[in-house]
Amino acid sequence: MRKRIQTRLSSYSNLGQRVIAAVIGAALMIFCLYWSEWTYLVLFATIGGLSQLEFYRLVGLDDITPLKYYGTGVGVFMNILTFLIEKHYLDFELYFLLSPLFTLIFFIKLYKKNEAKPFTNIAYTFLGIIYVALPFALITVIALLGGVYSYERVLGCLFLLWASDSGAYFAGTKFGRTKLFERVSPKKSWEGSLGGAITAMLVAFILSQTYTDLNPWQWYWIAGVIVVAGTYGDLVESLFKRSIQIKDSGSVIPGHGGFLDRFDGLLLSAPFIVTFLKVFE
Repeated sequence: MRKRIQTRLSSYSNLGQRVIAAVIGAALMIFCLYWSEWTYLVLFATIGGLSQLEFYRLVGLDDITPLKYYGTGVGVFMNILTFLIEKHYLDFELYFLLSPLFTLIFFIKLYKKNEAKPFTNIAYTFLGIIYVALPFALITVIALLGGVYSYERVLGCLFLLWASDSGAYFAGTKFGRTKLFERVSPKKSWEGSLGGAITAMLVAFILSQTYTDLNPWQWYWIAGVIVVAGTYGDLVESLFKRSIQIKDSGSVIPGHGGFLDRFDGLLLSAPFIVTFLKVFE
């Protein structure tokens, strides 16, 4: 089924593929976020797990052998545990369950034979948890501020991310002249970034008028974070892909690449957003 859909989509231009995949993906995410907190959990735990597996698969191309399935399992568990604790179903002290799970990574690698650089593999196992799983757990914190689930906060962040990405893509394609960070991403331009910022601020204005879970100034601040940290997230992932000489992190999302390609901006934005909301809620 998936191959049949990808074959059909391949007949469209890259822009056509991007638009179709974006509409389908956005509709699925909006439905899951709006329907209930449990469909949110299933959706984001799944996306987080697939993104982490994708990261481990990519570092494997550079002859690194992290604990792919164990690391991903710990990441998904961290997201689910965060959800249950932030909903006040479990006590905060249960976060300490993560400590022995992290420590077991060293024990497991101790019994892996014939590894030339076991500590490099251990480091990349932890990197997958910190770089991918932790931000998804922080998004769960955003969704459950005060123990009450709000689809508005998460969906608003996604709308801002999509607006920033889309504005940057179209403005960069049409007006891009001045390179933003040519060493890492030759196609990125200051004009594209400005277009993304303008689009994100327009969406922030709409959110401030329709979503009441946050104050209007908070939406503008989050938009600014997503524009800046999201751009850096894209650049960091580009640097990662260049280091292993690939173009896209995957091909699961036609026209967009892989899960890391689609959510890279959110990975580096989430820590700043959740810190801001926790301090100023």
